[in-house]
Amino acid sequence: MLPLVGVWLVAGCATRLGGLPEYGPTLQTQSCVLSPGCMAPAASGEVLIPTAAVRAAQAVRGLLTLKDFLDEAEVAQVEAVLVQCAREADFQVNEREYGRGKVPGDAECKRVVGHDSKGREIFRAMELGTLKHEVAFACVARELGGEFTDYLTQEPRYQREPSTGAYILSQTLSRSLMPDIVLHLVRDANRIQFLYDFFFPCTSGSKSNPLGDKNQNIQEKLGKYRRLAEESRRALVTPQLGISR
Repeated sequence: MLPLVGVWLVAGCATRLGGLPEYGPTLQTQSCVLSPGCMAPAASGEVLIPTAAVRAAQAVRGLLTLKDFLDEAEVAQVEAVLVQCAREADFQVNEREYGRGKVPGDAECKRVVGHDSKGREIFRAMELGTLKHEVAFACVARELGGEFTDYLTQEPRYQREPSTGAYILSQTLSRSLMPDIVLHLVRDANRIQFLYDFFFPCTSGSKSNPLGDKNQNIQEKLGKYRRLAEESRRALVTPQLGISR
């Protein structure tokens, strides 16, 4: 993310911002590009504005007009892309791994492909899920990385702060919570607006019922985030059902 811009000074012609809202550090001065009275005209009578000054002024205006959070329409736009990316990832990995028009069968999904550091079995369904997450993340970065950069974070880690009990951003791996995608207030992933986990069912039974009996899957996968966001702000993203809460 881009850092907040503090103060710009142009020798001999700095002027104070008038009536503009402030974000982050107070912007006390601005370049001459926003104060025509301190620009010297060229011989032709035209006012010459340095390119760097124009870009600087545009950057300031961009910072000052950033909203605190995404509105309902923007959240819907983001969620539509998340669903698109989940379906794209599911299709592309299946095609790459099994051939055109083919998908893994139940036996393939349950095939043991290795063991983790604790000796637990790793099934092909889990391996495929990891591959599909990678493709989905790349899709999200491509489709949302420009317009929503300041409001979206991929795989942030949160850990409980002992003195307050609140969950805050952390680099610690042990006992941390890590949603796939978090929408948050502008440039502040500690203030969560919505969070999402991708889920890629593999067996025929899980594809026909991605949420599980009595929503068991959704409770299992999203319940762990109850300290980060209320239930209505947590969602599972599947190729079959899209957004599920």
